[in-house]
Amino acid sequence: MKNKQSIFNLLAVTILFVIANKSFSQNPLFIPPTLSGINFNLNVQADSTEFFAGHQTPTYGVNGNILGPTLILNKGDNVTLNVTNNIPPVTTMHWHGLHVPAHADGGPHQMIMPGATWSPSFTVMNDAATYWYHPHGQNRTDIQVSKGLAGLIIVKDSAESALNLPRTYGIDDVPLIVQTKCFDVLYQTAIATVFDTVPMINATIDAFFNAPAQVVRFRLLDGASDRSFLFGFSNNMTFYQIATDGGLVRAPISMNRLRLSPGERAEILVDLSGMQGQTINLMNYGSGLPDGILGAQNVGMGMSQIPEYDQNFLNGADYNLLEINISSPTLNPVLTIPANLINLQTIDSNLINRTREIIFAPQSMGPMEMVEGPFTINGHQFSMDTINDTTYLNHVEKWTLINNTLIAHPFHIHDVQFYVTDVNGISVPVSEQVKKDVVLVMPNESVSFITKFEDFADTIPYMYHCHLLHHEDDGMMGSFVVLPGTSDINNPSKNIEGLECSPNPVSGSLRISLKGFEKEIEYSVFNSSNQTVLSKKLNYNSSEFIIDLQSIQSGIYILRVTDNHKSQYCKIIKL
Repeated sequence: MKNKQSIFNLLAVTILFVIANKSFSQNPLFIPPTLSGINFNLNVQADSTEFFAGHQTPTYGVNGNILGPTLILNKGDNVTLNVTNNIPPVTTMHWHGLHVPAHADGGPHQMIMPGATWSPSFTVMNDAATYWYHPHGQNRTDIQVSKGLAGLIIVKDSAESALNLPRTYGIDDVPLIVQTKCFDVLYQTAIATVFDTVPMINATIDAFFNAPAQVVRFRLLDGASDRSFLFGFSNNMTFYQIATDGGLVRAPISMNRLRLSPGERAEILVDLSGMQGQTINLMNYGSGLPDGILGAQNVGMGMSQIPEYDQNFLNGADYNLLEINISSPTLNPVLTIPANLINLQTIDSNLINRTREIIFAPQSMGPMEMVEGPFTINGHQFSMDTINDTTYLNHVEKWTLINNTLIAHPFHIHDVQFYVTDVNGISVPVSEQVKKDVVLVMPNESVSFITKFEDFADTIPYMYHCHLLHHEDDGMMGSFVVLPGTSDINNPSKNIEGLECSPNPVSGSLRISLKGFEKEIEYSVFNSSNQTVLSKKLNYNSSEFIIDLQSIQSGIYILRVTDNHKSQYCKIIKL
């Protein structure tokens, strides 16, 4: 009965979609507004949106009814983002791709209760690129993103600004948040991702955009819950990729197809010079997606098939996403594609401190579980109380992702960007090793990448997970912490910059001397099992304060002192 009802809902939505959109491209592309500066106020709110004429669908938005403003950040600025939760459920806000302290990352551990405001501050350390923000709460990411909570982040830096590139936002520098959504017969968005039958860009169905006849920069985000896209243009024209998840590539890469999986971003240049008066379409060429990817013709094999997957007419199909009407050029158009961009350096593999295997597998073996899950990472599902992996500050690691399932998983890691080094043991050319934070791992495939854990150490965890949002919500996620480098914490007599602990070893009172900290601080003492044994917030009026350690047992501990901008550590030997 459930399957029949699901098919009925799908057919009903399909009919409604066709009736409500009798001809293609009747709606001007919505361009999200921008916010810039160093202080940002972001109000998460409940509202409604008219996707279908005469029908209001309940949605979530940031400072508006759906999606969020595009945040313009400058590398090197210290920014504060005040996120106020004015929706009924608990939420979070993750700065996807940004290299920030763990306490500012916005993962499941940084919950924002209804009516509360979370105000992380951090220095923008990322290179120029397109990033994004979205909720990342335990078991609630899919529904909140589906209802509209997503927005772009554009980081600017001096290297990018020195290039002759389009930069007029909404004119020749265009944000494109590409999603597919599921609606029920009452026009409500629903969590039933196999029936994501309505494609949209920037929350606009059947969108058109008037582009100038010059070089135009499109910032593409696959913001869908599950669907991958194979982008191209209806005239099969060549375009040029200039940036990946984490920044510019070495030189523009010419192509006529670009595949993105959920969470991935790309910046492309399209030369529309001399095409004034013409119309082209940005397409999804789903027929070209390899089997195994959600959005392709087939996922799984034999008895391992996702129920009703073949009933979604978008799967394996080619269809329009955006109609582009080419108008007159602007007053100062960019008319050329640069030959080179930046000198991008990879990480030296000779510096690797550790290798890891990250294995994707179903929680229980069976033909349906191989494509539907629930899935595990290294045999575990996510737990808020578990730290799955530990690394150290300034360590270089090589991770090999092994997919033992029959469905492709886009793997995302927080905190760092990485460089893919090999696929199925075959080395990737250095020219193709670019900054990424999401990589799609095909069924029965292994992908290795190299990364370095820099700048931030804490006992607060970061996440890694599948970016198919229902997989993430079902527990396909792990956590890791970055601890101070062993060279720092293994020498108790070593003074950490800005922090001195004495005497050490200590039997009673520990004197803490600080330099360069704000007046409002928090200190925590952790045992060898990462458990907090002492913690306190305080305002201090001098450069020193005392911690009484008489109540804790003899052993080795780590002290963390933190303010809103940094954390410092020292190893304590308690006698």
